[in-house]
Formats: sequence, C-alpha cells, structure tokens
Amino acid sequence: MTTHHAPGPLDAPSRPAQPAHTGPGEPDPVRSLAGPGAPGALYAGPGLSGDIAAGSASGTGDSPAQGSGGPGTAAPPGGDPVKALMHRHRELCARAVDPLEIAAALEAHGMTDRTAAHFRHRDVFSLAEEMYARVPRHSSDRSAPPAFAHAVPEPVAGAAAAGPSRLLTLVLLPALPGALCAGLLAGLAQAPPGGARTLAVVAGVLAVLSAVQLCLRHGPLRSPRPAGVAVRLATLWLLGYAVLGDGLLDAAVRGGPDRLWPVDTATALGLALAMWPAVLCARLFTGGARRRLARSRGLGEFAAATRPLLLASLTCYLAALAGLLALAGAALGAPPALGGAGALGALLLLARLLLVHGHRATPTVALATAAGVELAVLCSVLASRLPGCGFLAVPAETLIEVCGAEAVPTLACAVAAFALLGRAVPALSRASAHTDPGTR
Repeated sequence: MTTHHAPGPLDAPSRPAQPAHTGPGEPDPVRSLAGPGAPGALYAGPGLSGDIAAGSASGTGDSPAQGSGGPGTAAPPGGDPVKALMHRHRELCARAVDPLEIAAALEAHGMTDRTAAHFRHRDVFSLAEEMYARVPRHSSDRSAPPAFAHAVPEPVAGAAAAGPSRLLTLVLLPALPGALCAGLLAGLAQAPPGGARTLAVVAGVLAVLSAVQLCLRHGPLRSPRPAGVAVRLATLWLLGYAVLGDGLLDAAVRGGPDRLWPVDTATALGLALAMWPAVLCARLFTGGARRRLARSRGLGEFAAATRPLLLASLTCYLAALAGLLALAGAALGAPPALGGAGALGALLLLARLLLVHGHRATPTVALATAAGVELAVLCSVLASRLPGCGFLAVPAETLIEVCGAEAVPTLACAVAAFALLGRAVPALSRASAHTDPGTR
C-alpha cells in the first residue's frame, strides 16, 4: 500500500483503486448510511455517518465515468470521492494530531473496511491516512509524517514529572484502600465495644471509600465522565452485600436476625487490597491496546489483537484477587467467600473498563441487575414472614440449603459478569474506544 509521506493540497487526486463490488442481494453499505441527498437512502439523519455516506454516494455515483482513460477505470463524476468526504469533515481532519484519530472517528460513526472501498481504499486506516496527509497544515507540522508507526506520543519537555505522577497513580493510591482497611481491622480487634468503636467503624469505612474514589478519579481507572447515580448506588450495595449480606441472609432464613450477624472481614480486606491489581491490569490493557492500535493496519487486525489482551488482563486480575482473598483469610483466621468475591471483582472491573472507554448504559444495567437480584432475594425471605406469604422464601431457602448463602451473590454477579464480558469484548476491541475522549 502506498502512503503519503508529506501532506499535499486538499484537491490532490486520490490513489486509483477499484471500488468493492456489491452483489445484487447485498445491501450497499454506503447507501444504507446515506444522508438526505443520497439516492436510495434508507436513513436520513445528522451526524458523521450520514455525511460520510452522502459524500460517498455523490462522489462515486452510478453512471459510467466521463473521460475515463480506458476500460475498467470507472472513475466517479467528481473523480475524487475522498475530496468530497474531506470537504464535509474538514474540521475533523484539521484538528487531528495523527491519522488514528480520524480512523477512530470514522469507525465510531459506522465506517467499515468495506465502506472504505467505496472511497478507493482497502481499509479505514488507509483512508484516514490519506485524509490526514491531504489537509493543509502549518509549516511546522509538515515535517511530521502521517505514518501510523509514529502514533505513540514521543517524550515531551517536562516528562520527568511523569515519574512521580506514575508512582502516585499506579502504586501509592491503589495501595491506600487496602492499607486503610487493614489498619481499621487491626484497630477494631483492640478496641473495646461501645460508642467509640461504632464511630471508629464509620470513620474507617468512609476513609476506605474515599481512598477508592481517589483511585477512580486518577490513573487508568479514571472515567472521562463521572459515573451516574445508579452505578454508584449499585456498586455500594454490591460491596456492602459482599461484606454483610451472606450473614444477614443466613440469619433471616433461620428466623433472625436476633443479634448482630457475622461480618465477612476477610472478603472486605481482600477486595480492598485488590484495588492495586485492578489498576495495574487496567493499565496493562489500555497501554497494550494503544500500542496495538499504533501498529495495526486494519480494524479486523486490531480487534483480533485486542481481544486476547482483554481476556488476559481479566484473568490476571482474577488470579491476583483469589490470592489476596486467600491471604486475607489466612491472616484473619476466617475463610473468605471466594466465589462471590471473585464474581463481584470480575463484574466491577469489566464495568469500570467500559466506563473508562466511554460506554455507560451496559455497565449500569449489569450492576443494577446484580444488585437488584440480591435485594430481591433478601426481601423475599423477609416478606415470607407475613401471613400467607411463606411461599416467597421457598426458592431462596432451597438454594441456601443446597449451596449455602454464598450462592446468591455468586450467581447474581457471575451471570451479570458473563453478560458484561460478552458486551465488553466487541466494544473494547474497537479502535474508537482507545482514542482521546474528545474524539469519541
């Protein structure tokens, strides 16, 4: 494939290539996204995708080319479909700092490699590279070649400050929740019962939650937009249930609680300590995906390289979480809920990765569904004490009798995590998920 090594004028001719053939029974990928002016359009709406299709339809046309150089050279009436596309999206091309931003924006709005063939390119990356090269820029920008090999940012002045910042966001902040939780549990083991102990518990829990919030606001787990209220409430419920829920449900099934039920301190400590591997695995996935994006020459190639990276990052996190839970259980002398805590950890990490990369609806639904199932089971057991409502507790009592109280959060979080994984694999293997938030 020939690439442009220096920006040319806006009306430079496009490279010659044959448009992809669309069979009689196949929908035209350009016309299906066409804007109001495109013949045979199925959808007329605003946005980049409509303009892309309109530009393609107007640039490629259906009639034979005028003044073609010979048979088989069917050039469109305008002679340059890329020029029409660039005229419609001049601002996108002008503000892009490298071709990847253009490719990701085109892909995010419906452009595929097959659609790119209507612009005489074999893939979206190739089309974006030409669009980037043909936009006039300042003279200071002309020395930078638009090759994808240079997509990884070079060190800039002041990069020495990145060392302490990286140490803070990757080591110190992620270790803070676990350290605070361990300190809280150690202090409670020595504190006498009473009002002071209760105040210490409340203050310690708030400190741990504040440390977790700091980790989510800085570093690889930082989302471009704050999480919604539903995500926060569902996450708090799931974490609270992991620590308090199993004991409460077991006591409720047995007719209580008539006193304070057991608290799963080992699970609490293990989840707090797992913030560190969560940050490191998110960093591993995000950095690896961006490096693969810089080397890829097509959307399919990038997706095929990114999917194993996501699964490997999730596997590393789950292995680290299992080890930390076992370590916490050994230190506190209490067996942790490995199944429920592991499923919860996978669900929370996948949800956070989707939020970080610009997807909000799916993680919100998954977290709310898992929290709703746990709440519904607990409420059904408590409601069964009303006259004539004993049947409400039969499913929960049967499950607990066979598998134990831990089965409820394990099933709720595992099903939600598997559903979220099915959504995360295609969503996070798209090029548009790994660009600057402003280009999404």
